[in-house]
Amino acid sequence: MSKERSKTPLLLETIRIEDGEIHNLSYHQHRCNKSRQILFDPDDILDLSSFIDAPKTGLYRCRILYAERLHSIEYIPYTPKEIRSVKIVSSDIEYSLKYANRDALNALLESNKDVDEVIIEKKGYLTDTTISNIAFFDGEQWLTPVNPLLEGTMRAKLIDEGFLHPKEIKKEELQNYSQVALMNAMIGFKILNIEPHKIL
Repeated sequence: MSKERSKTPLLLETIRIEDGEIHNLSYHQHRCNKSRQILFDPDDILDLSSFIDAPKTGLYRCRILYAERLHSIEYIPYTPKEIRSVKIVSSDIEYSLKYANRDALNALLESNKDVDEVIIEKKGYLTDTTISNIAFFDGEQWLTPVNPLLEGTMRAKLIDEGFLHPKEIKKEELQNYSQVALMNAMIGFKILNIEPHKIL
């Protein structure tokens, strides 16, 4: 293995497996293909379905680490994190590909221990939390930031289905929304018991 290749950062896919059912696999496969194309320009596809041996009962987080080739796969029993408090934090963080290294995201959360989660504001616009994409309800439809930190698989699915609509969203506009929701592969689409205009 070349020295340069050994420094290649690992990518991550987190897939929900519930009672043997693999959720949204086509969206994870698409992101895997796109990420590998950007970083490695490979002449093959890493077929995720061929590696997954789904547990037959229970809820699991299937954690796949890969680069140009598969690195590891594990199945972790899943318990969702309770989100009761959120605040907005400004940052120039980059996370356009789903890297396994989340040090910068974890540090952002670690430095804001007064809340359960943070919404990252970048160049004046809201993007994501450290663990999920976000959406806001304006009374008629659910809107999600047009430029998230990471294009999540659940976000992509809900946009394709016409449930979510991308829009540039500023914190100064939160008074226009009545509900806020988080979404990712594991939690699906979860509406928080938090009023958007009270998020500071």
